[in-house]
Amino acid sequence: MGGLRSDAEQNRVRILEVAREALAVSGDATLKSIATKAGVGQGTLYRHFPTREALVLAVYRQDVSELVDAAPALLAEHEPWEALWLWLERLGAFGRIKHGVAGVLQAATRADLAGEHYGPVVEAIERLLGACKGAGLMRQDVAAGELLLLVSFLWRGDREPGWEDRSRHLLEIVMDGLRPPRVPSSRP
Repeated sequence: MGGLRSDAEQNRVRILEVAREALAVSGDATLKSIATKAGVGQGTLYRHFPTREALVLAVYRQDVSELVDAAPALLAEHEPWEALWLWLERLGAFGRIKHGVAGVLQAATRADLAGEHYGPVVEAIERLLGACKGAGLMRQDVAAGELLLLVSFLWRGDREPGWEDRSRHLLEIVMDGLRPPRVPSSRP
């Protein structure tokens, strides 16, 4: 069985792009509004994604894949410390969007999704941490799971005024805490 026809694949890609944008604004975006903005009929949308949950899961899976793939790309383009920082910012943006559709993801069995994607995300973090540690830029005792826990505020923050600045400040604090300990100066 071959892949989707070219126009069908273009429709699918467009639907996913529009859905990602719509879900970033509101976790309550309707399929009808997504179809309209994507320039396709509801029948076309339902052929690709028979339920709202199927669409949200497809966006989620695509986003996780892009997040994981970003780690080596960022390391190729930036110094390790900056690559880690940029990747964590992407993780935060990803997490905030997914937090908005948590109910749908819960209905789709969050445990299954976590099992499917936790490993690749941790591997991406380990790759970034390894580069930072290898360059002497980071404490050697930091594990990927610990870093993930430390930065969970990136997607769990409230949406009160100033939350973006607060998240940026908290990320600075975490990043400072990841630096290797300074060697105390000896005094005569």
